[in-house]
Amino acid sequence: MIGTPPSFAATPESDGAGHDVLAEMLRAVRLTGSVYLNACFTAPFGIVSPRHFDEHTPMAHLRHISIFHLISAGECSVELATGEQRKVSAGDILLMPFADTHKFWNGRPAEHVAADDVVRPGRLKGMWNINHGGGGEETRVVCGFIESSEFLLTPVFRTLPPLLVDRTGDDQVSALIASTVKQILAMTESAAAGTELMLGRLMELLFVEVLRRYATSLPPSAKGWFAALNDPIVGRALQFMHRDPARRWTVDDLAHEAGSSRTVLAERFQTVLGQAPIEYLTSWRMQLAAERIRTGREGLAAIAAEVGYDSEAAFNRAFKRVTGVTPGRWRDSAPANGGVAFAPKEAGT
Repeated sequence: MIGTPPSFAATPESDGAGHDVLAEMLRAVRLTGSVYLNACFTAPFGIVSPRHFDEHTPMAHLRHISIFHLISAGECSVELATGEQRKVSAGDILLMPFADTHKFWNGRPAEHVAADDVVRPGRLKGMWNINHGGGGEETRVVCGFIESSEFLLTPVFRTLPPLLVDRTGDDQVSALIASTVKQILAMTESAAAGTELMLGRLMELLFVEVLRRYATSLPPSAKGWFAALNDPIVGRALQFMHRDPARRWTVDDLAHEAGSSRTVLAERFQTVLGQAPIEYLTSWRMQLAAERIRTGREGLAAIAAEVGYDSEAAFNRAFKRVTGVTPGRWRDSAPANGGVAFAPKEAGT
């Protein structure tokens, strides 16, 4: 589980006081990473990777799974459930923010087989292997996942493209990403003691740095949460809300801190994030509260005060309005919710 994500690169969301909105958000959604598949394909091959998380699981809308594919050798094509296709090759890092069905292939396979039908247990607990194809050109893929306790309205993943392909270059962040990928690939092959924990932390680090690079690459006209980090008005307002979420913020207060007028701030929030400043603040408070409810022993009244509510009743109403469940139900049910089934069907997952 990730604590404070290391910051190896200059990020647009850090102000002079060093407050990092991206790191703050990632801490709150409690990332957990792991590597689950080491695959060797030979052309021609076609493989279908299933949806990896059952959205019908109780309270599943309060969880989130993203998938990483690291292409370590060869090349192939990938197609998303939306029909989008990309050609990828060795060195490419594929991030799919939503763990939906997708296909990989190279050449002209007679059929696309289900990944569940060809995976086999690996040497590491929770790691699976695939060796599949027609015996031609080799493509190697290492797959991992990132799980988080993101709410439906928390925007970290929901403004990412359905497929983000990152290829390292010669800059500082590229060097870090390339080094991290190299360690993941080496540890996947070695299967030494303690590898499972280290692989998880490396996947979390890789995720953070890929997101940082994505945020810095967006054009000025972009919209969404990552674009908001770059916006000189909205980004500064986000910094203050994340730094002090319990403060009794008004739009006027936020506008003053952001060096803007109330009208301009509200317009920029609607344009870039599609919501009002106080609406965003409420969802952020609920994310923080959910984490405290999940992991701490404090009473609901104390948690309510920590995130800016004078009464437990007002907090309960806001929590249910944002999440769809009461704080009490979240405390009772959330720790047992979730789980990712990457094993083959015959393994009982």
